[in-house]
Amino acid sequence: MIIQPSEYNLPGFTHVYSGKVRDLYEAEDGRLLFVASDRISAFDWVLPSVIPDKGRILTAMSLWWFDRLDDIVPNHILSTNVPAPVAGRATYCERLDMLPVECVARGYLSGSGLVDYKSQGNICGVGLPPGLVDGSKLPKPIFTPATKAAIGDHDENVTFDEVMATIGAEEAQQLRRLTLAVYETATRIAGARGIILADTKLEFGFGLRGVHKGQIVLADEVLTPDSSRFWPAESWKPGQAQASYDKQYVRDWLLSPESGWDKNSGEAPPALPDEVIEKTRERYVAAYDQLTGKRFQ
Repeated sequence: MIIQPSEYNLPGFTHVYSGKVRDLYEAEDGRLLFVASDRISAFDWVLPSVIPDKGRILTAMSLWWFDRLDDIVPNHILSTNVPAPVAGRATYCERLDMLPVECVARGYLSGSGLVDYKSQGNICGVGLPPGLVDGSKLPKPIFTPATKAAIGDHDENVTFDEVMATIGAEEAQQLRRLTLAVYETATRIAGARGIILADTKLEFGFGLRGVHKGQIVLADEVLTPDSSRFWPAESWKPGQAQASYDKQYVRDWLLSPESGWDKNSGEAPPALPDEVIEKTRERYVAAYDQLTGKRFQ
């Protein structure tokens, strides 16, 4: 699936890459401009609809989390003083040698982890006790890595041994340690605000120059509704689908008879109705407001 870059008026910048949600540009001075669009993806498709303000919410939330994780791992942010057309939704970022691993931490059973558990009794080779159900809290948080798939392809869960074979034992152990440390800190912060962080996906790379040269650096976004499952703690009940602050609302609509779409058909999903767009935006805003204690403007 080819993603066209968002139309920003950025003279002097070269478009480098567009992912499902983000666009990457290079400035004349060599810095990277990381822009979060309002695009939304589901089931490995970029939908034909956008969620207003989504990119701004993701950027603000990531910056809030980066500040709280800085004593665990450095991050790639250089500056938020960006060109006016992308103000609030972009940051200047450090260029990294990205590691080809999606680093996932899970504290609760959901999503692809639930599918794997039901079929084989483990997730990424990590054994789990019998009798767990959708939404169950795991005995302890686990590291369940995945491959980084190309756009339009699906990330595949892999074992820790496979990660070691890909990037080396020492690097794999560092990724597992950092991922779980970030998750445990974020779980504590979110929990104090009435939110369960069920799982989250992180990306890391090696610094190429400056103070972070040779160090593992936290990159991309962090702990947003796009990369994490956030559940209201007050309504959590194992054995059923959980209320959420993330884009599960979009997934649920796409799978409903109302959408008329079959995810196994190979056909692109339909546009989202206005009501689904607005309620999805409300969930993203609610996640930001409740986590940060601020009001999204």
